[in-house]
Amino acid sequence: MSIFYSYTKLNSKSVAVIDDENNKYKYSDLISFKNVFKSKIPERSLVFCLCKNNIESLIGYFSFLENKIVPLLLDADINADLLYHLVNTYKPNYIWKPTCNIDESQKSNIIYDYNNYSLVFLKSNPSIKICDSLALLMTTSGSTGSPKLVRLSYDNILSNAISISKYLLIDKNERPITTLPFNYSFGMSIINSHLINGSTILLTNKSVFSPEFWNFLKINKPTSISGVPYTFEMLKKLRLFSMNLPFISSITQAGGKMDLNLNKELAEYCKKTNKRLYVMYGQTEASPRISYLPHEKSLEKIGSIGIPIPDGDLSLIDSNGQPINENHLEGELVYKGSNVCLGYASKISDLVKKDDNNGILYTGDIAYRDNDNFFYITGRKKRFIKLFGNRINLDHVERLVNEQICESACVGNDNILLLYVVEENKINEAKKFLIEKFKLNSKFIKLKLINEIPKNSYGKTLYSALNI
Repeated sequence: MSIFYSYTKLNSKSVAVIDDENNKYKYSDLISFKNVFKSKIPERSLVFCLCKNNIESLIGYFSFLENKIVPLLLDADINADLLYHLVNTYKPNYIWKPTCNIDESQKSNIIYDYNNYSLVFLKSNPSIKICDSLALLMTTSGSTGSPKLVRLSYDNILSNAISISKYLLIDKNERPITTLPFNYSFGMSIINSHLINGSTILLTNKSVFSPEFWNFLKINKPTSISGVPYTFEMLKKLRLFSMNLPFISSITQAGGKMDLNLNKELAEYCKKTNKRLYVMYGQTEASPRISYLPHEKSLEKIGSIGIPIPDGDLSLIDSNGQPINENHLEGELVYKGSNVCLGYASKISDLVKKDDNNGILYTGDIAYRDNDNFFYITGRKKRFIKLFGNRINLDHVERLVNEQICESACVGNDNILLLYVVEENKINEAKKFLIEKFKLNSKFIKLKLINEIPKNSYGKTLYSALNI
């Protein structure tokens, strides 16, 4: 199954990519690169693609998918020990990586170079059996330290790209600018949903704190910008809300729940400047988009993940797996759609597996539905503890402390609730708040001062780095 080819051929004369050195690549150029890789790598080979937001990564990704070669997308700056572990676990046939990262032992196995990237032949491994529908492998945001991978099919990727295109109104005139890593599912979905529409992707590896990013933006005038909550925290520091950016017509946010005050400020900015704001929810396991908040509801329904994407379905179940039909009653969020992944892989033999999920994803998120059928996430299924008979939602505790007192991170078990805070003069206030708001005995509460809350590159809190 081809994901991009028919769309690419239709738009072959259009510009597909402008990189941050202002080089332009047409869709016909992508087809040419596809043919080059086809002559180098047999179908159903496994290749590790070490990604940056550059043309080399994009042509590799495009060519692998179109030639029925299965890539695992990884950060080009991946920890060397983790990469070694993944290579030993999955034994890929090839690796597409920055040339500067190639050691002496691999140089003789370079079979293709383009710009600053090289394709290295590792080994022929006839024992690798790969399911015909498997298109792509990705790490999940919670499994970067393990070999656990998400298995995505060709239909998963294409159906989600089509759904995203529908509600974001993407067409060939769109010009998204990259602010997210290519190997992150949100970043990948931006690439996919615009490639199938003949759009022009403004591809940059520069940080939003870099003057080069803003020079590139001003020259090429993107029509949309996207980010995780941390992205918008940074953009606020850069005074986004006072910028004159008339060419940007839409802003999209996913990758976790945004602070409600920042969400409101962003929504008001978009309303004032006539931009469409879409707050979205997804998981890598859903290729990755699950729901979106329509832009016209961005102020009315602040904090909501919205409604299911086109051709998707959301529901709630209780702890016994029974459907919850009442409004404002919490349960686990369940998603159904053709974009639900095939399942997971933790070893090489898992690559031959077919569809374990049958289009159903138990998200692990706890949510409720309001009277208008808009959904709100309140926490993670695994982020609950029971203190002295009281069921405590750690995400809810953390969110309230963040909104009313100071930045924090909340962990715990059935014996203790531990709150990390970043401001020493707020410790007593935070403890008093926990006791009064949640009716907790002080002996079950502990607070610790920390310089900063540990977060990954996507701005999500690393709870594993916080000791209980």
